[in-house]
Amino acid sequence: MIVLGLTGSIGMGKSTTAKMFAEAGVPVHDSDETVHRLYAGKAAPLVEAAFPGTTVGGSVDRAKLGARVFGDAAALKRLEAIIHPLVRADAHAFLAKHRNAGESMAVLDIPLLFETGGRGRVDKVVVVTAPAEVQRQRVLARPGMTEEKLASILAKQVPDAEKRRLADFVVDTGEGLDAARAAVAAIVAEIKGGSGR
Repeated sequence: MIVLGLTGSIGMGKSTTAKMFAEAGVPVHDSDETVHRLYAGKAAPLVEAAFPGTTVGGSVDRAKLGARVFGDAAALKRLEAIIHPLVRADAHAFLAKHRNAGESMAVLDIPLLFETGGRGRVDKVVVVTAPAEVQRQRVLARPGMTEEKLASILAKQVPDAEKRRLADFVVDTGEGLDAARAAVAAIVAEIKGGSGR
């Protein structure tokens, strides 16, 4: 089974592209969705122990947690040390399940694939991109987003040009949904063709 790592900087259209892979019949493991699930389950007591007062009714309150870790590198590292291993274990179980089911390919949606050294966990990397101005408009349209927050997030991410250089495949969402869907279909056809299915 070929494991594709799907990544891209904030606002590039990665979630939309992940849905396109799923629509094409490829199993997709979504890191963000997994974190949501973990925050409502097994991660909640661990997060509460590390950051008291950040859970409500047995679930992590993202706003309270965000207020505690945003702009605090040490706190963020502590949170990542709790969450990343849980997300990896979940992804590992997901891959095992689909490998056993005889799937020819699966997608791991990993927002910070290059930043967290995730390249070794996948066979090929798909980078989702868009022109910088399109990215900026998308991100600044999000509730609570500011120029300052965007600058801080981008400063922590590997630059888009570098991600594209390191990619095996690139999907440009700045050219519209149909073009992105066609790019996804071409990737799926190439990989399934190469794996003899």
